[in-house]
Amino acid sequence: MTGTTSTPRERYRQQVREEVKEKAWQQIAGSGASALSLNAIAKQMGMSGPALYRYFANRDELITELIRDAYRSLADAFIAADGGGAGRPGLAGLARVLRRWALADPHRYFLIYGTPVPGYHAPQDITAISQELMAALLEACTAAVPPPVPGAEPAPFEAHLADHREWAANHPDAPPSALHLALTFWSRLHGVLSLELAGHFTGMGLDPALFYEAEVARLVTP
Repeated sequence: MTGTTSTPRERYRQQVREEVKEKAWQQIAGSGASALSLNAIAKQMGMSGPALYRYFANRDELITELIRDAYRSLADAFIAADGGGAGRPGLAGLARVLRRWALADPHRYFLIYGTPVPGYHAPQDITAISQELMAALLEACTAAVPPPVPGAEPAPFEAHLADHREWAANHPDAPPSALHLALTFWSRLHGVLSLELAGHFTGMGLDPALFYEAEVARLVTP
């Protein structure tokens, strides 16, 4: 018989933490992450501020948990699209996963890709999760770029990336052209998504989904 390793107290603690995070997302949706208040959440839950601090020591710890959940959610979506290695989604597939994930919860998207929360600094483990996303992207980009032409001079930015690749240190085999494509993919598609989710295309009479697909097509076409 398989038993559980958690005690009733631990399960209750986890239940309260999940409820706190749910209230935090509601606050973020209404006022933004910079206005997040543990005391306001405690009042909503019928608790005192000091009682809530037993579950989250401060605002930054709560924000870290929300960011960790958001990154984990997107990383899991990328992994699921990968099919466990059986069917690589490629750049276009990853782009569509990213848009579906962003549209499903814009506040979650903006928490990790929007304006940084003033005074907040993410811990190292958050960076580790974000690197899983970059790993999937760099793998797809490495598969997408053609092999370098022997003796050809690299483009100026790719020559720069050959010596400035600290952000891709976990992928030493990725050529500079793949790094360039990954940066272009990330910056261009996040630009389109951020504008769409912020409502900047409203009233322009264009279809943001088609615009996004057109940008994806430009990125994946040799």
